[in-house]
Amino acid sequence: MPGIAHAREKPRLILQITVDQLRGDLPMRYSDQFGEGGFRYLMEQGIHFDNAHHAHANTETVVGHATLATGAHPAGHGMVGNLWYDRGQGRTVYNIEDPDYAILTGGAGVDADTEIDPTQRAAKTDGRSPKAILTTTFGDELSGHTAGQAKVFGVSVKDRGAVTMAGHVGKAFWFSKSAGQFVTSNYYYDRYPDWVTQWNDQRLPDAYAGKSWSLLNSPESYLFGTRDDQPWEPDFAGFGRTFPHPFPASDDKYFTTLLTVSPAGDELTATFAKALIDNENLGADEVTDFLGVSFSSTDYVGHFYGPSSLESEDNLMHLDRTLADLLAHVDDRVGLENTLIVLSADHGAPEAPGYLEQLGSLGGYVSPDTWDTEAAIARIKTRFGISGPLITGYDHPYLYLDEAVRRNLAIDQSALETAIAQELMALDGVAYAVPSARLRLGSLPENAMTQAVLNNYHPDRSGDIYVVFDPGWFINDMDGLSVTVTHGSPWRYDTYVPIFFAGFGLEPRRVSRRVHTVDVALTLAMIAGTTPPSAAAGEVLLEVLGQ
Repeated sequence: MPGIAHAREKPRLILQITVDQLRGDLPMRYSDQFGEGGFRYLMEQGIHFDNAHHAHANTETVVGHATLATGAHPAGHGMVGNLWYDRGQGRTVYNIEDPDYAILTGGAGVDADTEIDPTQRAAKTDGRSPKAILTTTFGDELSGHTAGQAKVFGVSVKDRGAVTMAGHVGKAFWFSKSAGQFVTSNYYYDRYPDWVTQWNDQRLPDAYAGKSWSLLNSPESYLFGTRDDQPWEPDFAGFGRTFPHPFPASDDKYFTTLLTVSPAGDELTATFAKALIDNENLGADEVTDFLGVSFSSTDYVGHFYGPSSLESEDNLMHLDRTLADLLAHVDDRVGLENTLIVLSADHGAPEAPGYLEQLGSLGGYVSPDTWDTEAAIARIKTRFGISGPLITGYDHPYLYLDEAVRRNLAIDQSALETAIAQELMALDGVAYAVPSARLRLGSLPENAMTQAVLNNYHPDRSGDIYVVFDPGWFINDMDGLSVTVTHGSPWRYDTYVPIFFAGFGLEPRRVSRRVHTVDVALTLAMIAGTTPPSAAAGEVLLEVLGQ
């Protein structure tokens, strides 16, 4: 039967690839344009689960990465969003910030106080560690199973992509936009390995300075080749709305950021990952090693241009080449027959409202700042006898009540949250508002929406009311920047992702039954013979085991 050829053996290397914002239909949409060795290799020589979904509501980057790494829902691993309001500190925190562990200085020439990039503006500290992940990851279990002999690494442009994949016991490297180098924190190392310093000293990002992101192929070969220069696409930092997109000089403050809003970000990530494989000797012996590589450019390009754009299409053509190059390197160093590859995504994406408008479909932008809520707040406060503040903050998707209100034993919290939820659902763009108190009491109707919100609920981190916008509607803001597309909903376009398993003697197969991303880590644990991650909630993908 289709499945693993080496029934009694274990892979020498497990390569887990996560493509940020790769909606599940996109590899199939462009399959006839891909070359050999990349996505086509996965589709034609691997096991393709084409009906895979995240089962949690807040489909953001760290949530999806942590779910793929742990096999747990956010309710278990605790990463309920890229940001959440920390009631103990009285402020919004970034998911992997940690004041105890600063960005490592020294060999890579990085100053710790310059590490926070524009996508992390809520962070009050530049320290980074996996301590906020509340459960074990597959990499953690692999290390424990092998008495620490397994080498475990995570690499990404985004710090949260690398840290989640590396887990608590592995090593993580990510790209610092401020320094133009791959960095880590002193949670992982006291000093940079020599090979990392040498890689950074090459200043490979500078090779893109003054050049442009140009189309890989002729315009007529693209599905969206006639859709360049769309009026809804922003022109961020002079990058332009048409090809070619020019990179500025290397000393421009947006230079490294623009590299990530193009195929260059993934190319640099793959080049660093190949150097890591070589210098850390991954897959060199019979002990299974683990490398998690997260490619971020699809997400950045998708935010600015939308998934149905010439930019997104060309970026995937480049990513296909980058994947082919990485897999060829793994084949040369380890052998694909000795490597188990799994590729998935942290979330999908909606279509740009401007694109949908051209098709006559629904979609648009929600602007909470324009909501007139004064009368509603006054009604609530009068009804429940509240004299002080009612709401502390709103970090979408969670609304947080004032602590004095939450601690007031004279107030029926479930009734209060329900009343607020009813007022919220009367606002433009709001489809659902789910009170956390009713999640705790189990007093909500059982359906896919409430289950997804429940899977996202952690009592110490989740807010008091979960807000869901109408399908196709979202806030077009990414940390202060106006963007075309923002993900994060429980709607199917955001939960839908691909899952591919390939290499290691697997026989090709396409599986269309519904599976979930929490199934990935459990399947890896079964293949590697490890204990399942501590809060794993999925099922083993039996097709990968030949069943």
